[in-house]
Amino acid sequence: MVMEFGDQNLVTVHLNVSIYIFLFIPLLPLETSSYLPAPKNVEVYSYNFQSLLRWSPVPVENGSVVYTAHYKTGFYGAWSGMGCAQTPRTWCPFPPELRRRRWTILLRLRAERGALASPWVLTPPFVAETNTTLGPPRVNNVSARPDSLLVGVSPPFTPEPGDLLQYLVSYWENSSSPTEKKLSESKTRFEIGNLKESTLYCFSIQVQLKIYSGHLLEGQQSAPECHRTALSEATRAWYIIFLFSVGFVALNLVVAASLFLWKYHQKIKYWAQPPLEIPSHFREFLRDPDVAGLEELYSPAEEEPQALVLGGGGQEGEDPSPNTSRARAASEGPPQ
Repeated sequence: MVMEFGDQNLVTVHLNVSIYIFLFIPLLPLETSSYLPAPKNVEVYSYNFQSLLRWSPVPVENGSVVYTAHYKTGFYGAWSGMGCAQTPRTWCPFPPELRRRRWTILLRLRAERGALASPWVLTPPFVAETNTTLGPPRVNNVSARPDSLLVGVSPPFTPEPGDLLQYLVSYWENSSSPTEKKLSESKTRFEIGNLKESTLYCFSIQVQLKIYSGHLLEGQQSAPECHRTALSEATRAWYIIFLFSVGFVALNLVVAASLFLWKYHQKIKYWAQPPLEIPSHFREFLRDPDVAGLEELYSPAEEEPQALVLGGGGQEGEDPSPNTSRARAASEGPPQ
C-alpha cells in the first residue's frame, strides 16, 4: 500500500502532538485529581473570637498528605493565602487581618500529594460576631455581707471600644426547694442583694454581647459558686451575750458542785461505800474461841511422825512425843 504525501504529513503531525502531550503535560500542575480525595469535616472553630479552620486528615496508603488553605472576604473577591500552604497539620489559625468581627469570610481547602491535588472544599460564610462561641465570664472575687454578696467578674474576651456587655446572673438559696432569681448587670462589679444573713447562696453568670444587628450574642454559663452571707453586728452581739451567759452559768454550776463535794464529802463517802460486815463464822469464833469448829479451821499440811519407843518400861499406847518424855523425866526426878 502506497502512502501519499498528504497522509505522511498527517501522521507526522499526530506523532508531534503525542510527543508533546507525553513530555509536557505531566509537568503542568494538576488542579484536581480523582486519585486524591478531598478533606472531610472542614469547619471553622471560633471561641471568644479566636478562630481557626480545622478538618479531618485524608487517609492514604503510602506517603504523606499536605494541605493548602485560602480565604477571601465579601469585599475583596480574590483568594489569598492564610499562611498554611502545604502544611501537614489539620488546622490553620486565622491570620491577624481576618480578626474582624463583622467581616464575611469564605474559606477553601484542598489536599496535596506530590503532583496530585484534591478538589477544593468550600466553607459556608463565616462572621465572627454571630458565629463565635462566647465562654463564661471569670469570677475574680466574692465578698460576703450580712444581706448581700459583692461579686467581681471579667469578660471572657478583650472588649473592643463600643462593646455593650451585660452579665445575666442567676442565683438561688442552697436549700431543698430553691427558687431561682435573675438580675442583669452591665458593670464588672455588682451586688446580689436582699439575701438572708448566715445563709448559703449559689450563683451562675452568663455574658451577653449586643451585636451590630441589635441582637444579643449569649455566652456559656459559668460553673455555680456557693458562698455564705455574713452575720450582722446585732446577731454577732447576741451570740456573744448568749455564749457569755452559758459560760457564766456553767462556771457557777462547777463552783457549786465543788463546794457541795467539799462540805459533804464524808457523807458522800459513807453513801458511796457500804458498811463492812464480818462473815458469820468469823463472828462465832470471836464470841467463843474454844469452840470445836476451831479445829476444823486448822488443817496442817503435814503431821509430825510418831517415834517408836523400845524398852525403857514404856507403856503400850503412850504418847512418845518429846513433850511426854520431858514430862515423865520431871516427875521421876533426878537419878540417884
